[in-house]
Amino acid sequence: MTEKERDDFIYEAKEYIVSYLDLSRLSDLDLESKIEEIVIEQLGGQYISIEERVNLVHELFSSIRGLGLLDIIIKDDEITEIMINGPNEIFIEKKGKLQRMDQKFESQRRLEDIIQKVVGKAGREVNQANPIVDTRLPDGSRVNVVLPPIALKGPTVTIRKFSKTPMTVDMLIKYGSVTSEIAEILELLVKAKYNIFISGGTGSGKTTFLNAMSNFIPKNERVITIEDSAELQIVGVENLVQLETRNANSSGTGEVSIRDLIKSSLRMRPERIVVGEVRGAEALDMLQAMNTGHDGSLSTGHANSTKDMLSRLETMVLTGAEGLPLPAIRQSIASAVDIIVHLSRLRDHSRKTIEISEVVGLKEGEIELNPLYVFKEHESSTLDKVIGELRRTVNPLQNDYKLKLMGYKGNI
Repeated sequence: MTEKERDDFIYEAKEYIVSYLDLSRLSDLDLESKIEEIVIEQLGGQYISIEERVNLVHELFSSIRGLGLLDIIIKDDEITEIMINGPNEIFIEKKGKLQRMDQKFESQRRLEDIIQKVVGKAGREVNQANPIVDTRLPDGSRVNVVLPPIALKGPTVTIRKFSKTPMTVDMLIKYGSVTSEIAEILELLVKAKYNIFISGGTGSGKTTFLNAMSNFIPKNERVITIEDSAELQIVGVENLVQLETRNANSSGTGEVSIRDLIKSSLRMRPERIVVGEVRGAEALDMLQAMNTGHDGSLSTGHANSTKDMLSRLETMVLTGAEGLPLPAIRQSIASAVDIIVHLSRLRDHSRKTIEISEVVGLKEGEIELNPLYVFKEHESSTLDKVIGELRRTVNPLQNDYKLKLMGYKGNI
């Protein structure tokens, strides 16, 4: 069966099913059974493999009750990101490479129906009054939707796939992001309740790294996670509270922001607060939490370097507290943040840990950094393949008081 014959078959079979079956009275199981009967009947004597027949049944069922073409794309575990720029343009990231798919949605109306299903399942809404929404799929995959007329090419959907297996540090070591020696150091810092910020650009693996680090948290502690869309997969912690933001409804009310959740979490007796990403005024509340006895907090932020992360934190705090003097902001950052781990997506699409630095305090009004590990590229690197490693600098860890508090007598 050619691609065109397949498309025509699915179109005709779907038209028949919608016209002659009472879909509202059929359960999912009954509908799937009916679809299988119709497929066999309409194929007549034409031979196709069992696998192909199963795929036809699944595609027809999905186009009626599921997410249609989107279901098929999502089921491919090698795809990590899906970018839909209107009904006729679908791009995917597969094995780190961006590529355009040949498939298209039947129409803009069909794509809009799928979007409403996705958004509705998560209890959110998207429409002309509220054309931008962040939500997630039932499996946890992160979804961003932008509707026309804001999106000129048609409904735009970006999906960051959710890994079925929680990211562990062992996996980061396997992928070459960190070494086992560095992983041991990071585990020590998390257990000693150092406040750690993970910085990096878009797609550098911040959430993935945060997830791996979160699993170093002792299992007997009370942990509160705060995210725009719940992605973190912390395993083994029984006393775990997961909080998720909510957009305003069509009346403009009911919004629950990261800032609201951080303030609320402080009244929940947290031992650890893990914020998925700090990107605005909530940075002030996060720093205040870190400075008022909630050590061991973890978070991420967009930045191009560790120094840039500090500058962005200053800017974010100012959006939440206009008029606050810059020296006071810097003092707050320097006393709250202990360690910054910077990640980057390199020219060969690999994700690497580029720098691990300690925030040591203020010097002449500027926040001072103490680089502990820095990524060094080998001479054998090429334009297509980056070869290098994180190397220990000669700088010792200066603020070792938290390590001493936990009884650690070694040096880092």
